[in-house]
Parts: sequence; structure tokens; C-alpha cells
Amino acid sequence: MQARVQLVTIVGAALLLLAVLEMVRRRRLMERYALLWLLSAVIVLGLSIWSGALARISHAIGIIYPPNALFFIAITCIVLLLLHFSSVLSRLSDQTETLAQRQALLEERLRRQEVHEEAGGAPQRTRPLVPEPAQGGNGRRPLDAEKPARARAQEPRRPEAGLSGSGLERARLERVPGD
Repeated sequence: MQARVQLVTIVGAALLLLAVLEMVRRRRLMERYALLWLLSAVIVLGLSIWSGALARISHAIGIIYPPNALFFIAITCIVLLLLHFSSVLSRLSDQTETLAQRQALLEERLRRQEVHEEAGGAPQRTRPLVPEPAQGGNGRRPLDAEKPARARAQEPRRPEAGLSGSGLERARLERVPGD
């Protein structure tokens, strides 16, 4: 491999490695994602430094010029990272949609309860407003579904994202007739 190309790839991989470490230090990148980037940067850096391994890999996959194999490996790492992030983004999008729908239902039921109480109606008997879903949006069972009902009943309730703890508890316990 030419010395100039090797130097450029070593500097590029080292800069990527330092940038990822700095982003983790400043808490701009979560550790679980940083590990993927660090692994990719270490692979590219290792192959840049150890040109003999790169020559063997390029020969094995049928690429004549070893730096092209290095760029091929780097692009493959990036594509795999993009695929992983796309799956994470899809899951988060499904969860956000589900949470928005559940919050809208809670707000509508709370509004109906307030209208009912303003009209002079007596408070209704309380029971859980929103049943826990049997399956999440990604087809997996939530972790709580694996626990027996008795164990779940003894655990303290955790507020869900986007709703305050007291408001959520009130919304879970209040029920409007006809719902």
C-alpha cells in the first residue's frame, strides 16, 4: 500500500476514534452506540496499520489494490451501522406512536371525567384506566408480562414517558362510565 494512502487512512481512523471518545465524554453519544463506532474505527485503524493483513484480505475477496479493500470494509461497516440505526429508529417510532395514542386516550377519558364531575355527577368507582398491552409494537412481550401478576402488583408503579407520575396514577385509577 502506498505510504500516502496508508497515512491518510491511519489519520482518518484515529480522528474518528478520538471524535467518538470525545462525544462519549461530553455525553452526546450513548455508550451502546459508541461501542459500534469504536469497533468500526478500531477495525479500520488496525487494517490501515497492518498492511499485510489488508493485502491478504484484499487478495481473498478478489480486490487487486489493497486500499480499495480497506474502503470496501469501511463502507461495509458504515452500511451495517446504518442498518442497525434504522432498526432502532423504527422501534422508537413505533413506541412513540403507541405512547401518543395512549396519551390521547388518557386525555380524552380525563376530559370526560371532568365534564361528568362538573355536571354534578358523583365520582365513579376506580379501576385501571389503561390495561397493559399484551404485546408491544415490535411483536415482543413487555418485560412485565413475563412476571406473575402477583409480583407486578407488589412493585411500585413507574410513570410512563411524557406523563407526570401523579397525573398518570390519577388517569389510571379514574374511569368514566361508558368507556
